Amino acid sequence: MVYEAKTALKPAGLSGISEEQIAQHWKLYEGYVTQVNNLRKELEALAKEGKGATPLYADRRRRLGFEYNGLVLHEYYFGNLKANVAEPGDASALKKAIAGQFGTFDAFKEDFVNTGASRSIGWAILYLDPATGTLNNHFVQLHEDGNVAGFVPVLVMDVWEHAYMVDYGAGGRGQYIKAFFGNVNWPVVEKRLADATAGKIPARF
Repeated sequence: MVYEAKTALKPAGLSGISEEQIAQHWKLYEGYVTQVNNLRKELEALAKEGKGATPLYADRRRRLGFEYNGLVLHEYYFGNLKANVAEPGDASALKKAIAGQFGTFDAFKEDFVNTGASRSIGWAILYLDPATGTLNNHFVQLHEDGNVAGFVPVLVMDVWEHAYMVDYGAGGRGQYIKAFFGNVNWPVVEKRLADATAGKIPARF
C-alpha cells in the first residue's frame, strides 16, 4: 500500500495561524508520508532478503514508529483545525464529558494549555481511555514517546517549534496555543469522542 497525504485536511483561513505557517507545516507532514512509504518498502525488501535480524533492519523498524506516528498525529492535528467554529454549548456531549472530568470546560482548557507548555518538543493530546471512559491530557514527546496504549486521541495540538515558528518565532509557543484554541473544529472533536465512546476508531480524514 502506498500512503498519500490527505489534502482534504489542509486548513485555510485560520485566525492567528497564517497560510504560510500552514504551508510550511504541511510540507513536513508530506515528508512523514514519504518516509513511511520508503521505510515500509525498505523493511519489506530487507525481510525478503533474509536481513530481518540485522542492525539496519532494527534501525529502520525503530524509525518507522517515529515517522508513522508523525504522520498519524499530524492528520489528527490538521483534522481538528477550522476557522470560525464556536466553542461547544453547555448542552453538548463533549462539553458535559469534559466538565465531568475536569470540573469545568475552562479548567480543562487551562490544563491543556499547561500540558502544551511543557518544556519539550512534542504534542498535547486529550485522550479518551475507552476502558474507563475517562478523559486525560497527556504530553507526548517526539511522536511516539508517551502515547498510552489503547487510548484514543480526541483533541491533538502540535507544539513542535515548526507549528508556530513562522508566525511567532522560537519563543512564541504561548501565543500559538492561544491561537490554536481560536481554531479548534469542535464538532470534529465531539465526533471523535462519540466514536471512541462507541468503540469505533475515529476517522483522521
